[in-house]
Amino acid sequence: MKWTFRKKKGEIKRKKSVLREWLDAAVFAIIAATLIRTFLFEAYTIPTPSMEKSLLVHDFLFVNKLTYGARIPMTPLAVPFTLNNIPLLNIQSYSNWPHWGYHRIKGFHSIHRQDIVVFDFPEGDTVVKETEGTYTYYQLIRQLGREGVWNNPQYTIVTRPIDREENYIKRCIAISGDTLEVRGSVVYVNGKISPLPPHAEMFYDVVTNETPFDLDRLDELHIDPPMGAPVQDGNKMYYTFDLTRNKLAELKRFSNVVSITPQINTGVDPDAFPHDSLHFKWDADYYGPIYIPKKGATVHIDTANIALYRRVINTYEGNTLKIQDGVIYINGKPTDHYTFKMNYYWMMGDNRHNSLDSRFWGFVPEDHIVGKAWFIWMSYGKHGIRWNRLFKGIR
Repeated sequence: MKWTFRKKKGEIKRKKSVLREWLDAAVFAIIAATLIRTFLFEAYTIPTPSMEKSLLVHDFLFVNKLTYGARIPMTPLAVPFTLNNIPLLNIQSYSNWPHWGYHRIKGFHSIHRQDIVVFDFPEGDTVVKETEGTYTYYQLIRQLGREGVWNNPQYTIVTRPIDREENYIKRCIAISGDTLEVRGSVVYVNGKISPLPPHAEMFYDVVTNETPFDLDRLDELHIDPPMGAPVQDGNKMYYTFDLTRNKLAELKRFSNVVSITPQINTGVDPDAFPHDSLHFKWDADYYGPIYIPKKGATVHIDTANIALYRRVINTYEGNTLKIQDGVIYINGKPTDHYTFKMNYYWMMGDNRHNSLDSRFWGFVPEDHIVGKAWFIWMSYGKHGIRWNRLFKGIR
């Protein structure tokens, strides 16, 4: 056994074992990685096609938390590198105590229109674990009623703090203080057309003659195969494709194509936010106009428009809201106006007809913002690694 002596006479220090040195190194690495993940940047994976073709499924990217300012953890006691559950064990990975309020370190700039942003899912504060990823808790409430959900013995209902809600990634289309409207799938912000990202996709109805598509040829051109089985009517075949503008132009050159028409919804969608089809007869392609709340701004509220701001007033900003005999009460006082305490944002996917976004769950509060999508460090698809996407900046 070896002994080392300190300079001070009479004091000795036992040399650390190899196991202790590795343990110290591991603890230091975990602390350092946790601080980096919390305050600088974090790895993120694209799980769904809602941002295609701007971002692809199995793109691995870094999220920059310095741009908008790092958010101080609200639930600081948690298993490192987990969001809300410990993988495989399926148990909660964080402690509800202590719970700190919302605070953010000052960033380099605020959110700009067209930024691609990672944020906590606004309707992720309550989940039914058995349907998570398929139906949200609030969708089930609208379909089955509150008692039908809470009294179902097969459902496990879990509430989560803001920083433990699932992460979403979308493009910020409108910022606080803007007015947004969608007309025929074209987005207008403050009366001006919002630019459509060059790789954005939409659904198209494609009519062909009886000659089927050559799927290998579609694959060579990087055109996704048609969605579902085609429908035949006489000597014509009817398909649905999800296409970018470039791929739309290429598909038009196929000799078997008779016509291509964009799918535009014109009905009333009960799933469209604010889920009040009596007063808001909107759908994904005809939506609004809607005002995006801004901190300090005051809006008139009544029973006709309260559905727009009910969740803002009650859930996000912590007030009590009650309607009695046609009168709105906030914190026990009758009122016909409300002043917002936070800034809010409107997020939409680039795959406009295949995205669960603000058109279906509304505003994203500033305290839900995680960071700005930075660059892709890894990507793979069915043909292997997508080399042309490695270390690609995100715009």
